[in-house]
Amino acid sequence: MKIYNIVFSPTGGTQKVADIVAKELSQNIEKIDLADINLSEQVLNGDLAIIAMSSFGGRAPKVAVERLKKINGNGIKTIVIVVYGNRAYEDTLVEMFDEAENNSFNVIGAISAVAEHSIVRKYAKNRPNIDDELQLKSFAKKINEKLNNSNNIKPNIPGNRPYKTFKGINLIPKTSKKCNKCGLCAQKCPVGAININNVAEIDAKKCISCMRCISICPQKAKKISKLITFLAGCAIKKACVIKKENELFL
Repeated sequence: MKIYNIVFSPTGGTQKVADIVAKELSQNIEKIDLADINLSEQVLNGDLAIIAMSSFGGRAPKVAVERLKKINGNGIKTIVIVVYGNRAYEDTLVEMFDEAENNSFNVIGAISAVAEHSIVRKYAKNRPNIDDELQLKSFAKKINEKLNNSNNIKPNIPGNRPYKTFKGINLIPKTSKKCNKCGLCAQKCPVGAININNVAEIDAKKCISCMRCISICPQKAKKISKLITFLAGCAIKKACVIKKENELFL
């Protein structure tokens, strides 16, 4: 079975979840990175697609949605996966379902999964963990059963239409003296917000606060101030202290 693993994962948590599910279903996997600023248009031809995105403030990331529009699903059976940092995914999953269907993907299932919060790392720390992996693999087995039974019933996915208003996340990373100007952050920024000639310069209008530059910097030179991180943690503490469980919708 050929699977397309179509993922937007700035800090790696969403990729981990998508990989667990994909590898349980098949070893014939083609990865498509929605964080690739040079992603080209294409038409799919395979057995199954997985579309996985991080939740941004309860919505699907705008840049990921726009890049998904470059991909014609060509009627391929599809699983959509939202990954969030233990706060809430709100309307992200239903928005992903709608966008996938609009691009000729045939969505037959959905998953919500928890990964370490990309900003306040103490929430859902080290998730997905071993227990998550076992559960996600069990989800994959149930998905495979649905595929084998040729069951095309649409899943009942939680969320609201119209979607909630996305208010933005205005957290712009700063660059410390540890920076050796390797340029990796600029090369890998999903929206091209970092000046390749001066990596300390970040375009605040382009930056989506995805935290990729922080997570991939070899020198740990990119960061959000401890005060801002503390305040962000306080703001979401009530919603994050209770451990959220992964969910399967078939």
